[in-house]
Amino acid sequence: MEYNVEELSPVKRKVKVKVPAEEVNAAIDAAVAIFKKDLKLSGFRKGKVPSYIVESRFKDDIYREAEAGLLNVHFNEILGELNLRPVSPLILDPTDEFKRDVDFNYSFTFEIKPEIELPEYHGLKVKQKKVKIRDEQVDRAIEHLRNQYAKYEIVKEDRKPQKGDKVVVSFKLYDGDKFLKDVSRDFFEFFYGVGDALEDFEKLIADLVPGGKNQGEITFPEDFLNKSLAGKKIRAEVELHSIKEKVLPELDDEFLSKFAVNSVEELRDIVAKSLKRNIEDIEKSIAQKKLLDKIVEKVDVVLPDSLVEKQIQSMVEREREKLERQGKDPNILGSEEELKEKFRPEAELIVKSQLILLEIAEKEELTVTNEEVDQKIAITAYQMGVDPEVLREFYIKNNLMFALRDSILADKAMEKVYEYAEIEYEEDNEDEESSENKEEEDSSLDQEE
Repeated sequence: MEYNVEELSPVKRKVKVKVPAEEVNAAIDAAVAIFKKDLKLSGFRKGKVPSYIVESRFKDDIYREAEAGLLNVHFNEILGELNLRPVSPLILDPTDEFKRDVDFNYSFTFEIKPEIELPEYHGLKVKQKKVKIRDEQVDRAIEHLRNQYAKYEIVKEDRKPQKGDKVVVSFKLYDGDKFLKDVSRDFFEFFYGVGDALEDFEKLIADLVPGGKNQGEITFPEDFLNKSLAGKKIRAEVELHSIKEKVLPELDDEFLSKFAVNSVEELRDIVAKSLKRNIEDIEKSIAQKKLLDKIVEKVDVVLPDSLVEKQIQSMVEREREKLERQGKDPNILGSEEELKEKFRPEAELIVKSQLILLEIAEKEELTVTNEEVDQKIAITAYQMGVDPEVLREFYIKNNLMFALRDSILADKAMEKVYEYAEIEYEEDNEDEESSENKEEEDSSLDQEE
């Protein structure tokens, strides 16, 4: 086998391969031997069918297996000799016909990690907010915990639904005189006044008390996920069965025991420490992003198209899933081409940042252990609520283990850059607490959960 490499771009290579007939024949003979090993044909003992008969009877399958086996051997050998690790799948160009006694020529293309000239990343300066936890923040956090353990109890007096109530209704939908059985529901439960249901639907029960009935028209939005209802005016008959209101637990011994503390003061101390730790992590991440931005803006690099396209596809899928969870038609996002153009700038920045961090990791001689991979899978599985082994199999089946390792390496590289940085801590101004700070607190609480 002989080959030569053509540089199509700084990140794209094309390899042309010439295979002599002798090597083709050897690959075919090996495939025939595998086929005949357990083959049973009338008039022959198992495994004793003559090779020429096996090849004649199963020629297409044998040649296909022989070609695939030969290509895999060549790919590993060539990439090993070139010391290249592709960042994209190998794309096999149209080939000659693979057959006995004939030379076989083929070529394949792939993308590689670009060469990156790193700027100085030691001693970069960045400002980071020094976190100070105040009493009102702890109050909000404890209220958040109480809401987590809240119970919903049926309202006994006759009153109308209020925002945040859990209501139980039955409804029948009609398109003209046609009863829409598939989309009608009995004893349907949802949170009132928080966007769980269409505004027109909530208006029908707004003035009802349990046991009350109403009817009217509901206009479904054009982007409604159920296309049979999208954009239509539908008549609805509703009945309100019950209203359940949120009841927060008291800060008593039963509630405190859930957190293994004996007093409200102990709980406040634990919450304050947890808040401080998590918000510090958020502030650190903000500082790290600033540091990375400083490095990225100094690097000019050609990005592999395959990595950018893969990132775009991932972003598009997440956006579509988000809309579907909201009950909206994901097609409102636009055409495939429009979406690609929309997400391309952000995708290119993400890919560029990742490649730079991997280059830093290589320069710093950082590595990833199997234990660290296991830990990452375990944490991700916990966050997703799935079995770690199921997630591992998914990574393996979809060839994502390299990407997972690269992700861990990139995180380590970012930690190194932060470790080398000169951090200037800014005092948290107690009189200027912003809504942004409030969002950080909520985010930190969600992380802790």
